[in-house]
Amino acid sequence: MKSLFIGAAYYPEMWEEAEINKDIARCKELGINCLRVGEFAWGKMEPEEGKFDFSWLKKVVKKLYENGIYTVMCTPTCTPPRWMLDKYPQMRRVTPDNQRQNVSSRCHVCKSSSVAREKNALIVEEMAKTFAGDEAILGWQIDNELFPYQDGCYCESCKKGFRKFLKNKFGTPEKLNKAWGLTRWSLEYKSFDDVQPPYPDEWRHPSLRKAWWDYQCSLIFSYVDEQTEILRKYGCTNIGTDMMPDDLLDYYAINKKLDVVQYNHYDVADRLYTNAFAYDFLRCVKDKPFWVTETQVGWNGSEYADNGYRPEGNCYVNTWLPFAKGAEMNLYWLFRTHPNGHELGHGALYSSAGRSYRVTEEVKRAADDLKKCEKLLNGTKIESKIALHFSSTSAINLKVAPLVKNLDYRQTIIDVYHRALRHYNTDVIDTPHGLDGYEVLISPFLTTADENDFKARVVEWVERGGIWIVGPMTDIMNGNVSKYTDAPYGFLEELVGVYTKYQKPIDNDVFKAKWNDGETCSVGCCFDAYECKEGTKSLVAYSEGEFAPFSVITEKKVGKGKVILVGSVISEKDLLKLVNRKPIAEASSNIVLVERSGGFCGIIAAEIENKAGFIVLDGDYTDLISGKPFCGRVNIMPYDVFVFVK
Repeated sequence: MKSLFIGAAYYPEMWEEAEINKDIARCKELGINCLRVGEFAWGKMEPEEGKFDFSWLKKVVKKLYENGIYTVMCTPTCTPPRWMLDKYPQMRRVTPDNQRQNVSSRCHVCKSSSVAREKNALIVEEMAKTFAGDEAILGWQIDNELFPYQDGCYCESCKKGFRKFLKNKFGTPEKLNKAWGLTRWSLEYKSFDDVQPPYPDEWRHPSLRKAWWDYQCSLIFSYVDEQTEILRKYGCTNIGTDMMPDDLLDYYAINKKLDVVQYNHYDVADRLYTNAFAYDFLRCVKDKPFWVTETQVGWNGSEYADNGYRPEGNCYVNTWLPFAKGAEMNLYWLFRTHPNGHELGHGALYSSAGRSYRVTEEVKRAADDLKKCEKLLNGTKIESKIALHFSSTSAINLKVAPLVKNLDYRQTIIDVYHRALRHYNTDVIDTPHGLDGYEVLISPFLTTADENDFKARVVEWVERGGIWIVGPMTDIMNGNVSKYTDAPYGFLEELVGVYTKYQKPIDNDVFKAKWNDGETCSVGCCFDAYECKEGTKSLVAYSEGEFAPFSVITEKKVGKGKVILVGSVISEKDLLKLVNRKPIAEASSNIVLVERSGGFCGIIAAEIENKAGFIVLDGDYTDLISGKPFCGRVNIMPYDVFVFVK
C-alpha cells in the first residue's frame, strides 16, 4: 500500500440515494479517498433471520470506488438487530446487578454467548463471501471499540467461564489461595465453584479484579480471532479492529493475528501531545504503519456537543500528526452528522443538512499538503534509538492497585517521560517487543517486569551495550498483583547492586536531592532510598529529608552497558541528563519533531500548543509544503507544519 488515506466514517444505510450521490461529490471536493462503512448496519444486512441483503451496500461500495474512494468494510457485530436480541436474550450482556442489558444503543453483546458467536460467524461469513476480492475494499474492521465495558458481563455463562479460566491457570483452589494471599481475612476458596466475580459496589481484592479483567479480555481476543479466521478463509486482507486509547485491552495480544493496528481517539484540542504519544506506541505494535480509524473533526458529543472546539489550525495539525508519526490512514468520525438518534450533537465534516464547517476546509488543506509530501512519507521510515515502556500489565495493575494515591499511569508516562522526548524519535513499546537496535530503554512504573521473557532479554541487551533507565516502581509485583517477599524488587536489587533501605509511595515536598556535581535534581510522586554495593555508584542522593544521604539514582555497569536505577519521578531536564543523546534539532517545547530516513531524509516539525515556536536547522533545507528554502532558526506559527528536506 503506497498511498495516504484521509476520510471518515459513513453510514449509507441512513441516507437516500440522492443524498449519497451528493456526499460522494463532497468527498471528491474535499480530497477524501476512503470511507469506513457497515459497522452498525446489521439490521439492514439481515432484516429477517437467515435472509441477507447486501445489494444496497454493494451498490454504494461500487459507486464510491468509481469516484476514487476506497472502502474499509466493518463487521456489524457491535449492533445485532433488535429482533435478534429479543429472540435470543442470552446474547445480551448482564450487568453487575443481574439485569439483562436493555436493547437501547450498542455494545449489548455477551462475549461468552455461544448464540452470539454463532450469529457473528454467519453475518461475517456472508459479508466475506460478498466482498472478498473486491478491489474497492481497502481493508476490514472487526466490530467497533471492543472493550470490557463496565468490567464486562456478569451472566452465568461468564461466571462459569471465569471459574474454568482460574482452574486452568492455578490448577487447585489451594494454589489460587496462596497466590492471592487469601488467608488474610479468611477469604480462602474451598472450590473454584465458590469464586464470584468482583462486583463494583464491593471492596474488591486486586488479584481478583485483575483476574476477572484478564478473563473478560481473553473473551474479546477469541471473539476477534474467530472473525479473523472467517475473513482469512475467503482471502480478505488488511484486517484490524479499532481500539480505544488506553492499553487496558492489550494491544499486542489482540493484534497478534491481525494485519493492521487501528485506533480511535477523541482527545480535545489542547491534548494533541497525547496523540503524539499514542502514535509512537501504535507504530511499534506490529512495526508497520497504523490506521487512525476515528478522531473528532470539530467536537464530539451525544445528545449535546462535548469535548470542546478546535481552534483555527488545530484540525489541520490533527490531520497531519498521525502521518508524521507513521500512519497511512486518518479517518474522522464522522462524515455527516446523523439527522436523528443518540449522537445528534456530534460534530462532523458536514452537518446533517450537508453544510461544511471551517474545520472541513482544514481537512482539505491537509489533504492537499499531504499530497505534496506523499513521496517522503511513503519512502521513508522512523528509526528510533530510544524506547519507552508502556505496559498493558502495568496499566491493569495500577488500575486495581495504584499504590500511589491518584496515580494515572498512562498520563504520567505521557506528561513526565514521553513529553521530555518530543525532540527525539522515540518508540513506545510493551514488554513483548524486541530490544534490538535501541541504545536507550526507559522503563518507569513497569510494575511486572518478569513477563514475556523480558528479564532475560533485557539483561542480555544491557550486556551488549544498552543503557537501561529503570524505575520508579518497576519490578515490584508478580503477575497476580502481589508484592515480592524476599526483596522489594523481583530481580533489580541483585542486577543493579543496591540494598533498598526505604520506600515511600506518598508524594510530599519534604525530600530534596542533588546530583554528584551539586546541581539540584527534582524528585516527586514516590521515593526509594538505596545503599550502593561495591561496583555501583550513586548519581543522585537525597540532600534533605529523612532519606538523606541515601541514593535515589544509581548506576552500575553490566557487561558493555549499564543499568541506571531511578527511585523517584524526576524532571524532564534530569531525565534528559540520563538519556544523554542529541535531539533531532534544537526547538521550542511546543514543537514535536519527527526525523524520517530511508531513500532521503526529512524533518517534520509540528506546532501543537497554539503558540509561536521555532526550530534551528543545521543546514540548508526546503519545506515540501511551501516549496521555500530555510536555514538556521525558523519561526513556526501556531498549529503549523513544516516538512524539511535537505
